[in-house]
Amino acid sequence: MKDKAKLTHDLKNIVGNKYVFTSKLNKEPFSKGWRYGSGEALAVIKPGTLVEMWHVIEVCVKENLIMIIQAANTGLTGGSTPFGNDYDRPIIIINTMRINNINVINDGNQIIGLAGSTLYDLEKKLIPYGREPHSVIGSTSIGASIVGGVCNNSGGSLVKRGPAYTELALYAKVNKNGKLELVNELDISLGKNPVEILKNLDNNNYNESDIINSDKLASDDKYSTIVRDINSNIPARFNADKRLLYGASGSAGKIAVFAVRLDTYPMPKKNQVFYVGSNDVDVFWKLRREILSKFKNLPTSGDYLHRDCYDAAKKYSKDTFIVIEKLGTNFLPTLFELKRKVDHLSKKTSLLPNNLSDKLMQFMSKFWPNHLPKKIEKYRELFEHHWIIEMSDEGIEEAQRFFKKFFKENEGDFFECSEKEGNKAILHRFTAASAFGRYSALNEDDIGGTMSMDIAFPRNEKNWFEKLPKEIDDMFEMKLYYGHLFCHVLHQNYIIKKGVDPIKLKEKLFKTYDNRGAEYPSEHNVGHEYDAKKTLINFYKNLDPTNSFNPGIGRTSKLRNWE
Repeated sequence: MKDKAKLTHDLKNIVGNKYVFTSKLNKEPFSKGWRYGSGEALAVIKPGTLVEMWHVIEVCVKENLIMIIQAANTGLTGGSTPFGNDYDRPIIIINTMRINNINVINDGNQIIGLAGSTLYDLEKKLIPYGREPHSVIGSTSIGASIVGGVCNNSGGSLVKRGPAYTELALYAKVNKNGKLELVNELDISLGKNPVEILKNLDNNNYNESDIINSDKLASDDKYSTIVRDINSNIPARFNADKRLLYGASGSAGKIAVFAVRLDTYPMPKKNQVFYVGSNDVDVFWKLRREILSKFKNLPTSGDYLHRDCYDAAKKYSKDTFIVIEKLGTNFLPTLFELKRKVDHLSKKTSLLPNNLSDKLMQFMSKFWPNHLPKKIEKYRELFEHHWIIEMSDEGIEEAQRFFKKFFKENEGDFFECSEKEGNKAILHRFTAASAFGRYSALNEDDIGGTMSMDIAFPRNEKNWFEKLPKEIDDMFEMKLYYGHLFCHVLHQNYIIKKGVDPIKLKEKLFKTYDNRGAEYPSEHNVGHEYDAKKTLINFYKNLDPTNSFNPGIGRTSKLRNWE
C-alpha cells in the first residue's frame, strides 16, 4: 500500500474532502454494527455517484486493500462492518448512502435501485403508480437499503413475496487474476466500458428501447407455493438455499453492487389487521396450517410476539416507537449518528457512564404516556402468545368468517384493529428488536453477554415454540421470542447470565436446532455471527476468488486468496 497520506489524498480527489473520514469519531458510525460487531478501518469513503464508487474501488484494488461495501448499516449480524482487527490488509469502508437514485421502469412494474437507495424512498416513489416494493414493513421502518436486502436474501414479513431476489444486477468483482471487472446483468444497454455504463446509469441516460424484456427473474416467483406446503420437512426460506444464490442475490458483500432491477407489486385497495391471542401454542400451529392450506387468499403478513417480548418492547423500545411514529424513519439515521457520538464522548470522559445515549433515552421515555392501544393492552393481560395478521382485499372477508368460526371451537380470541390500532400493533412488533439491545446496554455489567438467533424451522414442525432443557434454560437471564410465524421463522434473542460461556452455550443451542431440522440463519445473513454452510462458502469463493470484499463473512478466512 502507498503512503497513507497519499492514499487519502487520492481518495479525496475522487469524492471530495468532505466525504473521506479518517478520525475515530467520524468512522465509528460506519465501523460499528447496528447491534453486533466492530473493528478498525483505515478510512470511510462516501462516494456520491456510481462513477466515483468505481474509481474508489479501482484505487483499493490497485493498493491491495480490503473493501467493505455498506449502505444503511442496519444489519443485525455485523455483516457490513469490520469484525475485530485480525485482517491481513488495511480496510476501506465504502458507504453508498449518497447514491440513492431510484428509476421506475416498465410502467411501474419494475424499478432500478442504485447502491444506496432505500426501501422507504421506494415505497413513497411507487405510490403514484399504485404499486409496492418487496418489503413494506420492518426493514422499511429502519431505513434499510434495497441493495442490502437483495445481497442478504432478506426475507421480511410478507407472506406472499418471499426473500428479496433478482437475477438482474450491475456489480463489480475482482477475478482470480486480481483484475477488476464490471458485470452488467441488468439487461439494459448502457454502453461498452465501465465508466460509460455507470455514468449513463447515474444520469438515467437510457430509454425504453434500451431496456431488454428479460426472461431473468426480478423476484422470487415460487415462494407463495413453497410457504403453502405445510407438510414439508424443509424450512420455507433460509440463507443457504442455493435456489436463491445468483450474482448479487445472497452475495453478502462479496461483490460491489451498483444497481439492482426488481419487480414491484400491486398495492391492495384495502388492508385489515387482525390481532389474535392464545395461551396454547398448538392453537397457533393449527391456525397456521388452516390458513396456509385452505385460504384462497394468503395473508399479507403475520408476525408473532410472545408476552415477555411484548413487555420488553413496551419498556425498552418505547422511545424508538415514538421517534418512528412522530418523526418517521427519515430521522433514524440522524438519531443513530447522534447516539453514537454521545456514546463516543462518554467513553472519552471518565465522569460519564458507558452507553450514555441509551441511558438518557430510556430515562426520557418514562415521561411519555403509554403509547399502546387499550385493546392490545387487554390482550397482553389475557394471552401469552400474540399474532398480528394482516389481510388485504378479498382476503379480509375470508379471514373474518374463518376467525369467528375457529375461535368458537378453539382457545383464544381475535379482534379487528382500527387503522390506528393496526399501525401501532405492527410498529410495536417491529421495534421489539431494539429492546434486546437496550436492555443489554443498560445492564452490561450484570450480564454475561447476548445472542440473537434467526432460525427457520421446517414447515411441518409442530413444536415451533422453544422449550429448552433445564440445564440450558438456567443459563439465561431473559429470552425474547418474535418472528414470522407463517414462514416458521423465529427470532430468538437471549440475555445470558453472568459467568456463562457464550460460545459453549451457542453450540448447545445450535444442537437443539439441528435436532429439529432447522436452518440458520433464515433472513439476517451469516454476518460474523454464524458459520457459513458449504453452499454459501462455495458461492462466496466463486464471486470473490481473491477474498478482497468483506473477508471473514460467515466466519471464513480473512486472508487474501482465502489462505
